[in-house]
Amino acid sequence: MRNRGRSRTTTHAWVAMAALGALALTACGGDGGDGGTGKEGSTPSGGAARPGGVELPSLAGEKIEVAAVWTGPEQANFTKVLKEFEKRTGATVTFVPAQDPIVTFLGTKVAGGQPPDVALLPQVGALVSAVQNKWAQPVGPAAQAQLDKNYSPGWKSLGAVGGTQYGVYYKAANKSLVWYNAKAFEAAGAKVPKTWKEFLATAETLSASGIPAVSVGGADGWTLTDWFENIYLSQAGPEKYDKLAKHEIKWTDDSVKQALTTLGELFGRKDYLAGGQTGALATEFPKSVTQTFTGGDQPAAAMVFEGDFVAVNIAQTDAKIGEDALVFPFPAVGAKAPVVSGGDVAVALKPSKGAQALLTFLASADAAEIQAAEGGFVSPNKSVRPEAYPNDIQREIAKALIAAGDDFRFDMSDQAPASFGGTPGAGEWKALQDFLKNPADVAGTQARLESDAAKAFGN
Repeated sequence: MRNRGRSRTTTHAWVAMAALGALALTACGGDGGDGGTGKEGSTPSGGAARPGGVELPSLAGEKIEVAAVWTGPEQANFTKVLKEFEKRTGATVTFVPAQDPIVTFLGTKVAGGQPPDVALLPQVGALVSAVQNKWAQPVGPAAQAQLDKNYSPGWKSLGAVGGTQYGVYYKAANKSLVWYNAKAFEAAGAKVPKTWKEFLATAETLSASGIPAVSVGGADGWTLTDWFENIYLSQAGPEKYDKLAKHEIKWTDDSVKQALTTLGELFGRKDYLAGGQTGALATEFPKSVTQTFTGGDQPAAAMVFEGDFVAVNIAQTDAKIGEDALVFPFPAVGAKAPVVSGGDVAVALKPSKGAQALLTFLASADAAEIQAAEGGFVSPNKSVRPEAYPNDIQREIAKALIAAGDDFRFDMSDQAPASFGGTPGAGEWKALQDFLKNPADVAGTQARLESDAAKAFGN
């Protein structure tokens, strides 16, 4: 099982991707319009939606199921993409809500003889598992043509296993951003930090003003892995990051001790966290965002850390991105600020015409621009027009993602076997939740992480 992380790790230089964070910071000047795509749907007989658009076959009468772990507004926005696919092809598409770990969910469906036609997998390890379990179907010629036209080699390689293309990376993410309540910062006289030391000083300033500094969605263990990964990448550096991702060094390594100790400087301060450690552990990710941008002059917290997709949840409040809700790059712990990327890969689980047509659509700029207009979404598709994004912040994040090419580090936990990096109540998620509860137990956390990683990686 060791090759899950090894085969899919991107190992390019680290510096260029930092532009994502820097450009996000400079893009805080306000909303850039509605970002509509202006596309017209075609008839169910297939064909392009606009000049140069992707051509799709007629699928009249076909039923297609698509599974993903998306919920709430993210699911609703993706459903708009599926509705456009229905318009163009005549197919009927049903969204199937999946649960983490998605490999277990899909395994149950496959065993029952009812796999979805297409699944969107949030972990590289899940794609490798789907291939190893012989569930996944290679992409067809039409989808491959869209990939070759619209994607860089790095993003294509992330969707390939053993040299065969199986997946389409429909959605990407910059997971190294801190979003903040502009009014709370102004009222407290807080400054935007560039380093971890400055970040803790800002947290102290906010706390002293009567507003907890950070809202942490600790009920969802994946958010805690992102905290750790950003600190580890900046502090330990990209080479060690790659080794830890593959379990070539142990979680008992001193570099992990240093990163957990650094994270404990924040998690160990009850007054810095909305609701303290107990409150953070009871807070799910969507609430961690919305409670940062509601409550008028007294929000539950002044900052929330997570990726560009936070914008979807901010949109559920009255806060306006670029005015009330601003963003800065994750602070540098070491010599350089970190940039961690993530993404969701679409893979066909049935050898059907409908599944391949949907992969083709998801690999096109047409599909990506529909969801880009809704906010909280960034595409690695280089043919997506910048004006498709709804505001300057998202537009600049998307531009920087494309400009960075293949120079990025992919989310570490998403590279791991799902039993370690992607399962609620187990592995890394559970170990870091226990750490949030007791940030002083660095050695115990390391021991649990190493024990679980050794089992998952088989070494």
